[in-house]
Amino acid sequence: MHYQDSLPRLPIPKLEDTIRRYLSAQKPLLDDGQFRKTEQFCKNFENGIGKELHEQLVAQDKQNKHTSYISGPWFDMYLSARDSVVLNFNPFMAFNPDPKSEYNDQLTRATNMTVSAIRFLKTLRDGLLEPEVFHLNPAKSDTDTFKRLIRFVPSSLSWYGAYLVNAYPLDMSQYFRLFNSTRLPKPSRDELFTDDKARHLLVLRKGNFYIFDVLDQDGNIVSPSEIQAHLKYILSDSSPAPEFPLAYLTSENRDIWAELRQKLMSSGNEESLRKVDSAVFCLCLDDFPIKDLVHLSHNMLHGDGTNRWFDKSFNLIIAKDGSAAVHFEHSWGDGVAVLRFFNEVFKDSTQIPAITPQSQPATADSTVTVQKLNFKLTDALKTGITAAKEKFDATMKTLTIDCLQFQRGGKEFLKKQKLSPDAVAQLAFQMAFLRQYGQTVATYESCSTAAFKHGRTETIRPASIYTKRCSEAFVREPSRHSAGELQQMMAECSKYHGQLTKEAAMGQGFDRHLFALRHLAAAKGIILPELYLDPAYGQINHNVLSTSTLSSPAVNLGGFAPVVSDGFGVGYAVHGNWIGCNVSSYPGRNAREFLQCVEKALEDMFDALEGKSIKS
Repeated sequence: MHYQDSLPRLPIPKLEDTIRRYLSAQKPLLDDGQFRKTEQFCKNFENGIGKELHEQLVAQDKQNKHTSYISGPWFDMYLSARDSVVLNFNPFMAFNPDPKSEYNDQLTRATNMTVSAIRFLKTLRDGLLEPEVFHLNPAKSDTDTFKRLIRFVPSSLSWYGAYLVNAYPLDMSQYFRLFNSTRLPKPSRDELFTDDKARHLLVLRKGNFYIFDVLDQDGNIVSPSEIQAHLKYILSDSSPAPEFPLAYLTSENRDIWAELRQKLMSSGNEESLRKVDSAVFCLCLDDFPIKDLVHLSHNMLHGDGTNRWFDKSFNLIIAKDGSAAVHFEHSWGDGVAVLRFFNEVFKDSTQIPAITPQSQPATADSTVTVQKLNFKLTDALKTGITAAKEKFDATMKTLTIDCLQFQRGGKEFLKKQKLSPDAVAQLAFQMAFLRQYGQTVATYESCSTAAFKHGRTETIRPASIYTKRCSEAFVREPSRHSAGELQQMMAECSKYHGQLTKEAAMGQGFDRHLFALRHLAAAKGIILPELYLDPAYGQINHNVLSTSTLSSPAVNLGGFAPVVSDGFGVGYAVHGNWIGCNVSSYPGRNAREFLQCVEKALEDMFDALEGKSIKS
């Protein structure tokens, strides 16, 4: 927390900048008539009610210097949503296998990852976790010398010291919610619950719930051989799966789940639920190996609904073959906090594993130490679980996932061409959608604003007049343009995308600002301004292409479901020499065909960059 006190505050953009950026993002999505109407709504908003709301937001922000203007509204947005957290909100990130193959044994990996996760918790709680910093010039700032010096700069000034060497410390306020935390269903708005005194781990296997302590009374880690013994005991338990698996309830509509949870509490399950909610985290042990990347995605994103507690801040899932992933609830935090934890657990468990495949478990009496939780279920609860299962199964049947590994090149080649790798990936999605459906649609790319105190995310809007022009050239009339002209258009797209990315990371997008103004209007009981009733506003927030990128040497792939029923969920990463893409869709859209179009777009762009002509 060394930098936390001196982190800069998330800026509220000027209203005229927000309106200008909003109109630029609307331009490729609207015809001239629609655009003129939207422009008029914007003008009225900017000179009327919008101006007043903006002034109120700025005044309110001045009164709340300990946080950011988006933090409250963003928690509200997540916690007030009544849709199931499964598919609609929770994403997953899958680990690469342990480079030493014998360490991928399920028991070995589960023990090592659990111990590494608890080591992370200890480091975090003892105030010893190194601050997360974004280094623009690592040679200067990511050094022992700098770290030794900055230590002596007091917290109230430390950010400026980092800033001088082009390093940007990131907000770490979300980290405390990683452990001992759960989202509790409540009528109309959920609550986040954290109990950092609890010392037990929750383990799910075959829909059965087990708990045992992983920290002793003094807060020290229980010996790895003991943890190994308890996990071995759980893996060898021959109890059948419960007839009514409780975990299904966490996949329900939040109001229905809130009501059923009340029934659970009043039927004598209060203590068991408390154990589930307060557990350090949830470890899910699956009884089958993973067949391929598509199976991996389905299993880590949703599974069969019996062996996950979807409300937990995160579930660490380990399959029979050692395939592992983190599945997380999204209201409490964003990718940055989870990725840091994920990277540290991978690094620690592979480089300094607590046990080896040859290690013998301790001779602990697990029958005493490991407690199996039993739940008393009334008929109403059994009915509720059955209904949740039917809904879950029906929904999961509709989800398609497919993935692509484009091997022709990646970051290295594109940087040599002076192009932003992210811009090229996004351009490929625009071309693919145009080829498949003949139009340009609302597109969302998330960008972290963790460089600011209590920052969350901002939206990059990758669909622009530049990507539209470039996509139409490549898809509709490639023969009419020389390779040089196509390269020129790609360079324009790259430059503009770079500008949008920089603006978003600096808190200068338009989405969060307009969202906060709308939230404020609702909170003040003001009638919704017409800008928000404009069909174009609804359309740009109906994100048919929802995209997110994460790359790290620890990540095999990540994924999430579409955010609208006629959309795609696009997780992607541009690696050194290849590009990976993991896409989900519902029945109205075809993920496999979309990926074929993405591949075609990437091939075409690489051809153009190599001066070859494009095949129609």
